[in-house]
Parts: sequence; C-alpha cells; structure tokens
Amino acid sequence: MTAQINQLIDDYLDAYSEVDPARRASAVSRIWAADGRLVDPPLESQGYAGIAAQAETLLSQFPKHRFRRSTGIDAHHGFARYGWQLVNPAGATTLEGCDFVEVDGSGRLQRVVGFFGPMPPAGDAA
Repeated sequence: MTAQINQLIDDYLDAYSEVDPARRASAVSRIWAADGRLVDPPLESQGYAGIAAQAETLLSQFPKHRFRRSTGIDAHHGFARYGWQLVNPAGATTLEGCDFVEVDGSGRLQRVVGFFGPMPPAGDAA
C-alpha cells in the first residue's frame, strides 16, 4: 500500500500542477473518485470538473509554479498526511502546507483537505 499511496499522491500533485487543461482533466478523472472533494482554505470543489477548475484557478494565480511533496507520507486505514510546497520556476518555495487525504476502496482520492503554512503554536485558537 505504501508505494501505491506514494504514487497516488505524487500523481495528484503533478496533476494539480498540470498547465494543459485536457491532460489535467484526464489525470483528475484517473486519480480521483467521481464524487471526490477537495477542500483548501480559500476554495472547495467536488467532482472531476470542479477539482480540475480549482487547479486552473490556482495556476492562474501562480503561473509556472509546481507542487512537490516536501515530506514522507504517513498513512494508515485509507488515510494519509504529507507536507507539500508550491515552488516557482527557480525552485524557491512560494507557499507550503500539509494535506490530509482519504482514499476510497478502489485506491482513488476521495477527499483531500489542505492547510497552508506551519502549524500554529500551542495556545492559539482556530
């Protein structure tokens, strides 16, 4: 399962960085469950078209940027977490955060919930 989840998450980050809309849509439909849900602080989407459109919105705000995984993947019972970075063409980090993932029974992404930035210090309320 470890190799499969690693590949699934790396494929997801590559798809979310894909600038070609047709290739992005094809990757999203291969990686995600049909009713998959993507939740980030500023946006939320569901289904293939919604997830591909959310990627388009983000890429329009950060042209020529790419996502990459910045940590290993911690996974159990169909759930996983990992760190990521959004990097500019020179490889410098523009934004970083972590995702929490739920995988469905067929090995596709069911839900991804993202958080931006480092964890807040203890004592800070959400």
